[in-house]
Amino acid sequence: MNLENLHCIDLDQPELEGFRKFISAWLYQGEGCTFVVDPGPLSTIPHLLGELRRYNVERLDYILLSHIHIDHAGGTGELVKAFPEARVICHPEGIRHMVDPEKLWQGSLQVLGRLAEAFGEIVPVPAENILFEEELGQSGIRAYLTPGHAQHHVCYMLDDLLFGGEVAGVHSEVAKGIYMRPATPPRFIQKVAIDSIDRMIALQPRYLVIAHYGLVEPALDYLNIGRRQLLLWVKGVAATAAVEESKREEALFGWLQERDENYRNINQLAPDIRARERYFLGNTMRGMTDYVDRLSDDELKAIVEG
Repeated sequence: MNLENLHCIDLDQPELEGFRKFISAWLYQGEGCTFVVDPGPLSTIPHLLGELRRYNVERLDYILLSHIHIDHAGGTGELVKAFPEARVICHPEGIRHMVDPEKLWQGSLQVLGRLAEAFGEIVPVPAENILFEEELGQSGIRAYLTPGHAQHHVCYMLDDLLFGGEVAGVHSEVAKGIYMRPATPPRFIQKVAIDSIDRMIALQPRYLVIAHYGLVEPALDYLNIGRRQLLLWVKGVAATAAVEESKREEALFGWLQERDENYRNINQLAPDIRARERYFLGNTMRGMTDYVDRLSDDELKAIVEG
């Protein structure tokens, strides 16, 4: 992988607290193939188009969607208007929602509220532009279905670089150590998420692009941290399940501060980014709580004591 062909395009949302160095699109310009990964929400498409012009992009062969959540894919239809030749690669279960996004938009409003409004409506993608393929022509890109963060999640491998979306969770740069956390909105199933990470570990990538956020190396270190956190956080959610609902999130935060050496590094983040991460802790907890609530008493006991 020639990293000189790869460009991170920040899609910051200055009107939202902490939404910097968080959402990004990735541009790859190789011999005979140019593609964008996760073009972001509608609100940032003008900035993305400006950056593509700055990089002298006249044609896009592919737009690769790691998943169809609004902050990753909401602006795809608008980008296709500027590059009508682009083929949009999407999980088979997500295609119908991108072609007719009204249900996806209403779901985004329900879950994210003002965040969804700030991101902007989801623009339909023409049906003739969107599909799923495991091997993308002669580009060398291979797509892998990786449900876990979302049932419509896909990772993409090019040479020794894995575009991992949120398969291993969320990352922010800190001065010392590594900060990561899981990203598990409902509906979360631990076995499915672990299987997706394990299959990406088996690919042995050297580099990993984490959608939120950054290019990291060695990839296996970060994938393994994400795997361990999925197991540990479910244990934490189970261990704090009996706490009064209004106090449960704070109880989980304290539990994790004691036991998760990577999540503990949240205290190194800038105040606005730390506030953003504390907000999303609730989303992760809700997904895991929904999962834990479906377990039998014996399964729950095994997790807590395991």
